[in-house]
Amino acid sequence: MIDVNKVGIAGYGITPFSKEDKKIESVLLDSTKEIFRNNSKINKDEIDAVLVSTNNNSKYLSPILSEMSGIQPKISHTVESLCNSGTNSIVSAYSYIASGLADMVLISGAERYDSPGQILEWDDSRGEYKHPIFWASIFSKSYKRKFSISDEQLAIVSVKNHKQAKENPNALSKKTYTVNDVINSKKLTEDLRLLDCSRPCTGSASMILASEKKTKQLTDKPVWITGIGQKTISAGFTKNSSFSSMESTKMAGHTALKMSNKNIRNIDVAEIHDAFSVCEPMALESLGFSEDGNGMQIINELHSTDDFKINPRGGLIGSGHPLGATGIAQTIEITQQLQGIADKRQVDNPKSGLVHNMSAAATSSTVLILET
Repeated sequence: MIDVNKVGIAGYGITPFSKEDKKIESVLLDSTKEIFRNNSKINKDEIDAVLVSTNNNSKYLSPILSEMSGIQPKISHTVESLCNSGTNSIVSAYSYIASGLADMVLISGAERYDSPGQILEWDDSRGEYKHPIFWASIFSKSYKRKFSISDEQLAIVSVKNHKQAKENPNALSKKTYTVNDVINSKKLTEDLRLLDCSRPCTGSASMILASEKKTKQLTDKPVWITGIGQKTISAGFTKNSSFSSMESTKMAGHTALKMSNKNIRNIDVAEIHDAFSVCEPMALESLGFSEDGNGMQIINELHSTDDFKINPRGGLIGSGHPLGATGIAQTIEITQQLQGIADKRQVDNPKSGLVHNMSAAATSSTVLILET
């Protein structure tokens, strides 16, 4: 086995998610500046790489962000992978540090409310139904039919996550909803309503990853990335072997847990990619938190006991979904949970956490394991 350098999270910054109309360059800069406001020990001259995570069509964003931030890195480039661009940029940064090519890396993810990354034009198998609500509708119908789940049961996902988002000052949603509110919200397809969906928005999230020595110099509450799993099955969602489970998530989760020498029972808090209500129970089952068809039992129990273990910041449904920032925002949340500074969202004494970030009907998934 090849020895790799230990990689830690040494700093982070995040902006409120909104419908604000701002240039992508400014959005990226906002959360980057937050890093340096939050941690004066970070020296810009020591940043070896700058990676930008976005689906925006603007070009050369990493060098632009570097110049705007006063950084002259050895490595700079953009990572684009639709909805899991953020965690994929974290994996890239991890790889640079673990291999010794870099000692400290800035990752900045951002999106505008009108991101072109909503649609995969290449996937002609979708015909005219290219918007994600159509694959989500197929997932919902398949999952409900296979496991005898009702619309009212699935609506609990949205109710729970909006309730939890109320405790997240950066969340897009500021409201709480009932099951009836979800059921009576605008019907988009036969199986999907408006409040079943995450919403595109403007927002950014940034992190500093660093080597073990550098991380310990920069923070007295280090959080370490100990497990990484990635799996891409296809690009077109019709190649999925199942519409009621997430095969790429199963594989990525297994790899990440094995790398960190952890069992899913060891995970104290998790951020799950709930792009639509049905995604949360499907992901919980695919990751092994429950048996197939029993994901809603976990969600109901957490909701009824006000336990924030799953999606403490409100998930994508409550927080909003600026694609390039989402995976980084999820990772920041788990970092704050492990540092014990998540305020009213705080889970009781967590030692390990999981981030699940996926793209395009779970045709690809990324899973990270974080530990104190």
